[in-house]
Amino acid sequence: MRYLMMPAGMWALFAGSFRRNLTEVLGYDGPTAAQITKNAHRGYRALINRLPTFEKGDRFKMNIVSCAMLSAFVLNMPKRPTVDELTRYYAAAMMIGPMGWFCRMNGKRQFSAKDMAAMQATADLNAADRNPYSWNMVFLPYGDGSGYEARFSRCGICALMKDLGLFDLVPAMCNLDYVMSEADGVCDFVREHTLALGGPYCDCGYKKKARNGK
Repeated sequence: MRYLMMPAGMWALFAGSFRRNLTEVLGYDGPTAAQITKNAHRGYRALINRLPTFEKGDRFKMNIVSCAMLSAFVLNMPKRPTVDELTRYYAAAMMIGPMGWFCRMNGKRQFSAKDMAAMQATADLNAADRNPYSWNMVFLPYGDGSGYEARFSRCGICALMKDLGLFDLVPAMCNLDYVMSEADGVCDFVREHTLALGGPYCDCGYKKKARNGK
């Protein structure tokens, strides 16, 4: 993946929050947080440049860019965070105002015919067959019309963080699924298994929130 618009935009949007939460969540002083961020920027660019180009229609490019950004920060922290520390840090760093807006806008489209068709197209793509840092999934609409499940057999985040020696920290990224679902206001996120914790797959279930007691 070349260092183009999306990676540069992601850094511009989130780097300040990632730096600020080094202090607010992880307790680093200002100069240390600044140095971590400076080193992480170089590491992030290097990680982006080593990734293969994602296919047109692969909706998971943003996921791997986010993974590269978090990984670059972790690799430049003087002390390796625990899963719990990184979970809190990543959620705080990501859920800035524009991200909340993105989640709400996504929520307005969720469960529409267009959304369902896009999920099926993603499943049909099987991009991880050709790109180890992408995802393979099956799309499973609930029979009662209450939502759907995306069930993943391949995960680009798992692949990249395993390569970087960070595989044990993947659950910190998985937790953001719950946070983003809560922010969209229209669905409840449900999960039983993750590849990161040795499950047979990652199940991402999106159930429509009950309205007016129904």
